[in-house]
Amino acid sequence: MSDVSESVPVSAGPPAGPQGATGGWSAVVGYLGGIRDVVVLEMKQRLRSRGWYIMLGIWFFVIAVVTWLTWLAWNASMEARRSTLPASALAPQDGAGSMIFEVVLAFVLLFALLVAPALSAHAINGDRAGGTLAILQITLLTPGQILWGKFCAGWLAALAFLATSAPFLVFGMFQGGLTPGHVVVSLLMLAVELAVVCGIGVGISALAGRPLFSIVVTYLVVAALVVGSLISFGLGSQLAQGTVLANSPVGRGVLYAPVQPNQQPTEPAQPAYTCEGPLVEHPAVRTERVAWMLALNPYVVVADAIPYPDRSGTAFYSVGMIEGISQGARSALAGPEHSYLCANGVPQPQYLKQTTPLWPLGLGLQLVLAGLLMWLGWRSLRTPAGRLASGTRLA
Repeated sequence: MSDVSESVPVSAGPPAGPQGATGGWSAVVGYLGGIRDVVVLEMKQRLRSRGWYIMLGIWFFVIAVVTWLTWLAWNASMEARRSTLPASALAPQDGAGSMIFEVVLAFVLLFALLVAPALSAHAINGDRAGGTLAILQITLLTPGQILWGKFCAGWLAALAFLATSAPFLVFGMFQGGLTPGHVVVSLLMLAVELAVVCGIGVGISALAGRPLFSIVVTYLVVAALVVGSLISFGLGSQLAQGTVLANSPVGRGVLYAPVQPNQQPTEPAQPAYTCEGPLVEHPAVRTERVAWMLALNPYVVVADAIPYPDRSGTAFYSVGMIEGISQGARSALAGPEHSYLCANGVPQPQYLKQTTPLWPLGLGLQLVLAGLLMWLGWRSLRTPAGRLASGTRLA
């Protein structure tokens, strides 16, 4: 016995550095493997359904119709311009690409906000109602693995719809007026917004007891982000009253050379007005104090993140719907200094550069909301459960 006991090494403490690092990496791989198993299980169930492919087909058809109608509308507007204006008055156009891109992007974001809650808001309580959630909970899977697996599965399903609409955004790029950066940034921001909505839906589904209730609440949260943010900003602006010093703008004549075909309009060397007279205090709405409410809007986040060309020194320019949303958000962030032409006695630019983006604030607030709901959902999945709602099915 003594010989055997002497031959057994005695552990003096935790494993050495490399072994501990290897063990930590193995734990991470094991944790990710559990998430992968849940994702694979969820995706197999979704792909087995025929309705999944029908929804993708309907999505593709609707986006194709929107793209085709936008193309026809652009051609009709160009024909009307050519028939009513002389050739010398027609400024060169960038093509239908910008219009197609912005209309398709707006519709894709709208449809995505409608589809993503339906794909994620019943992920947890749907299994609970079917009696399959308890089967996952008695395995070696942790609550975090179950929650993240459900989230990733819902996000992948939503990304399939985004991938289906991506060719139409690329088609708009090839029609002119856009760069690959527009499409890449737009797709990335759309994917991030889908992740936020899926995180909100999964978190609510873990907290709510009934699938229908969680789906309705998720849609209400999305509606609050899209519509409620605009209402809150409008009401908050009425409470954020202030003043600004400004004098009077005095217009001056600026001569432009006649525009020739295939020639850009001549730019003025100076602004078309000067600021004269004493500075007078004017009542103004301090929109910069409540601009963070507007930043919560998914449309503002996506629109403000797209890199637009700098038009600050351009006399003649037009912005599309998505770029107009970005300019409106930046105007709110600039406050009354931008609403008055001669604020502080200085001619103010009509086009705001992307020097102070608003989308990081909005995206950060959205991620905080989704993260909070996911954390609360993780707490509700821990076992043993202390108390369950009346009528909750276990198995």
